[in-house]
Amino acid sequence: MTIVRTAPHVRLLAAAPWVIGIAVTLLLLAVSARYGFHRDEFYYLVSGRHPAWGYVDNPPLTPALARWQAALFGVSPTALRVVPALAIGLCVVITGRIARELGGDRVAAAVTAACTAGAAFPLATGHMLSTSTIDVLVWTALSWLLVRALRDGGRVWLAVGLVAGVGLLNKSLVAAFLGVVAVGVLAVGPRRVFRDPWLWGAAVLALAVWAPHLVWQAAHGWPQLAFGQQIATVGNGGSEPRWTFPLFQLIEVSPFLVPVWVAGLWRLVRDPAVAHARAFAVAYGLLFVLLLAAGGKHYYLAGLYPVLLAAGAVPVVAWMRRARARARLVTAVLVANAVVVAWLMLPIVPVRSLPGSPQVAVSPIPAETVGWPAFVATVADVSRGAPPGTVVLAGNYGEAGAVDVFRDDLGAAGLPPAYSGQNSYADWGPPPESATTVVAVGYDEATLRRWFADVRVVTRIENEVGVDNEERGAPVAVASGRRDTWAALWPRIRRLA
Repeated sequence: MTIVRTAPHVRLLAAAPWVIGIAVTLLLLAVSARYGFHRDEFYYLVSGRHPAWGYVDNPPLTPALARWQAALFGVSPTALRVVPALAIGLCVVITGRIARELGGDRVAAAVTAACTAGAAFPLATGHMLSTSTIDVLVWTALSWLLVRALRDGGRVWLAVGLVAGVGLLNKSLVAAFLGVVAVGVLAVGPRRVFRDPWLWGAAVLALAVWAPHLVWQAAHGWPQLAFGQQIATVGNGGSEPRWTFPLFQLIEVSPFLVPVWVAGLWRLVRDPAVAHARAFAVAYGLLFVLLLAAGGKHYYLAGLYPVLLAAGAVPVVAWMRRARARARLVTAVLVANAVVVAWLMLPIVPVRSLPGSPQVAVSPIPAETVGWPAFVATVADVSRGAPPGTVVLAGNYGEAGAVDVFRDDLGAAGLPPAYSGQNSYADWGPPPESATTVVAVGYDEATLRRWFADVRVVTRIENEVGVDNEERGAPVAVASGRRDTWAALWPRIRRLA
């Protein structure tokens, strides 16, 4: 019997996506406790205390993940970021598999994994619990399964349906992804897949998994449609002018990696060897146009870049192999990209270096994870001088969530319960009629005087490092002499944003 031994370097290449994925997960966990919570994480924690099949602004999965992680690991930034770190590490591994499915060898899989590990948006969103974090994993997994299903058909469609259904319980944008891929298949093939009964079984499975959320939405008047319209027409803190959308696509992964995903897009269009996956090129172009026209956020397209990177790794590796110097150049670029992106997107620099830093200029995430202990301390100080029964009226869900989480889970003293009219927080209000005085945060005096006769601005929010974020400079006021019942005032306070 002949024993075939695999050379060590070949085994190392085969394991490279796993090694890189594990390294990314460990890095994300290592920096998870730096700075602090993000405003959205407070919101998901509080949402998880109100279990439902849906919320005004998102489906139920991410709040459920917040609840489960808190139950398992406690309430801390690291506890909430275990699943995100695992999700991005798994994305790295799956993109390596996509490269293999698209004809790449072990080197192409390793290059793809390195590109994904150094991609700006996945790395940034992997540092916090967010619907977008899980969405990147879902789109990456669906891309891998769809590449296989479009080529082979059969039972793999059921895996597509299951992942799609779970993904739709996290973010409804998955439906847009599936829609543009379907249009791509109709346009460029392989159209035979529409005759595969397993595909239709997958559609039924996805719909069955998604159904409880659809029922919730219908029962509540489809609030996510109104929320999406609000973002498209008015915008929010994550929205940018429409003309910047194409520019953001150049930095969504990284400027260093633009040649890789552009090569992948071109290969999907032109290479007969990957004709079964050509629909992804159509899907990218179509979704780009739709999001640009609708005023969608720039990162809504981020989930399609893993498959483009995987497709592009094959011609990149072919180019590398023509000269040793090229291989060294690509390796140096990948390493430099990973270092620069990690430095910009992760909380690596000391927190006191944030004001005026490139990190804050490139991404709003670091600034929004700073200053929450000082915020709740300020609110607590003002609340101690207020009458018994006083509540906090917060201008946004991050402020309300910070008060409730610090009060209920982190033992902060002197904090009354918080209420807010923003998004799903409005559904958990209004305050009791016995609450005649509020500590109002984030409202200007003129707005408060429409609801209260007596308004006194006491102080303004500041953080310990002086970094500009959504809370810095927000007024903190004591307001009393309510002009109407809470039931009458609440519809005027309620808002989507």
